[in-house]
Amino acid sequence: MLNVDLHCHSLISDGTLAPAAVAACARRAGVDVWALTDHDEVGGTAHARAAAKDLGLEFVSGVELSVTWAGETVHIVGLQIDETNAALLAGLASTRSGRDARGRAMAAQLAAAGIPDAYEGALRFVGNPDLISRTHFARYIVDCGKCANLPEVFRKYLSPGKPGYVEHRWATLQNAMQWIIGAGGIAVIAHPGRYRFSATAQGALFDEFKQLGGSAIEVVTGSHTPDQYPQYANLANSYGFLASRGSDFHTPGEVRADFARLPPLPSNVKPVWHDWF
Repeated sequence: MLNVDLHCHSLISDGTLAPAAVAACARRAGVDVWALTDHDEVGGTAHARAAAKDLGLEFVSGVELSVTWAGETVHIVGLQIDETNAALLAGLASTRSGRDARGRAMAAQLAAAGIPDAYEGALRFVGNPDLISRTHFARYIVDCGKCANLPEVFRKYLSPGKPGYVEHRWATLQNAMQWIIGAGGIAVIAHPGRYRFSATAQGALFDEFKQLGGSAIEVVTGSHTPDQYPQYANLANSYGFLASRGSDFHTPGEVRADFARLPPLPSNVKPVWHDWF
């Protein structure tokens, strides 16, 4: 059985390792098929592909797009994309715009909450200044001793209604789907169990995603708990979706299930990679 990981990040977005180093981590953990899916950016793809080739990894080009849907941020992974597609690149650039202003607004709110210099502190953890994110602020807040870990930071400061949260309008679902499919890619809803939707709202998301050409949802991911794996396997089958698998790796030791500990897909689903090889 192939060990497939189709969701992870490098320092090109909010990871901490260069693309080649992420490839090496994946290979050491026994991964056979690997995709780099940085947030709203494909700048690491060429390095990732070259490193994968050197390591004997089967490489899948990917990206993770930020979408605003029903007032919430939803992530859509694009797999098997042509990362040189002009419309995709323009869409990613437009999605990245506004992150700096949002980051400065977050820093102002954090300063009022007793955490000064958060913008400058977050920048110390940024590999790509165009992609400053909540994760970079969270790492700074842990580093300066205000919280013990990232989940505590998000719970206290960086979630809706908390003092460091600033809402941002991302791409629409329709636009994200057009960019991915237009670039020859396969669209996947990332970690669906992480969103704060009711069953009705989640069903509406799945329906719209399918109508727009969506193909798959992540079933096994580092962002899901073990009890969610069978739940989303059943939902994938109910909607006729293929199933994807990915650690959502950002940095060693920072996710629930890293490359080595991620379990296989449940046996009752069809993998998104079923006809790739």
